[in-house]
Amino acid sequence: MTSTAPAHRAREDTARRSGGAMQIAVLLYDRFTALDAVGPFDTLGRLPGARTVFVAERPGPVRNDSGQLSLVAEKGLGEVLRPDIVIVPGGPFPEAETENPAVLDWLRAVDATTAWTTSVCTGSLLLAAAGLLDGRRAAGHWLFLDRLPRYGAEPTGERVVFDGKYVTAAGVSAGIDMGLALLGRIAGDDVARTVQLMTEYDPQPPYDAGSPDKAPAELVARLRAVSPL
Repeated sequence: MTSTAPAHRAREDTARRSGGAMQIAVLLYDRFTALDAVGPFDTLGRLPGARTVFVAERPGPVRNDSGQLSLVAEKGLGEVLRPDIVIVPGGPFPEAETENPAVLDWLRAVDATTAWTTSVCTGSLLLAAAGLLDGRRAAGHWLFLDRLPRYGAEPTGERVVFDGKYVTAAGVSAGIDMGLALLGRIAGDDVARTVQLMTEYDPQPPYDAGSPDKAPAELVARLRAVSPL
């Protein structure tokens, strides 16, 4: 995990001292990947005093990439204007959102005042398409990293990357790591460790194939061949 010191930390400290509750906005859109949204929600969303709101173009249920699960967007984009933290999940079909003016305009608008702007998986492609990652290092799903330079971002294969106020995570499960890492930055290591223990986040995967560097070459090639990314 890499980091550059966030210049906006004084702003966060001031907000906390004044007693203002932080608002965390999780963007939803058709065919998002559920764990990309739920992982950070269940870690970073436990930030003391914070409130998480799910937001989409229109309020209501939004289906995930399998079509078998929906999360409910409490607010429309026009109702969430100044969140402190934005979380952008990914999905297997990011092209629709990278060409969606409503989503891109909203990301640009809220980014002007966020303390942290974050993404998981292909969510970094949306941030990059909005022009928010120009010249910045960014993580994302390994199957699409080569697309980030199209929008001026510098891809990295690391799991979580901090570059100023922008925090990007690799694919899917990396959103849990991102949520804990950012929670530690904001609330301190003790709070982050407490959430890690409470959620019993102690990965012991039964297989050592969780990255293209570790997985068998045949499996990597097969996924490249069938992936919609």
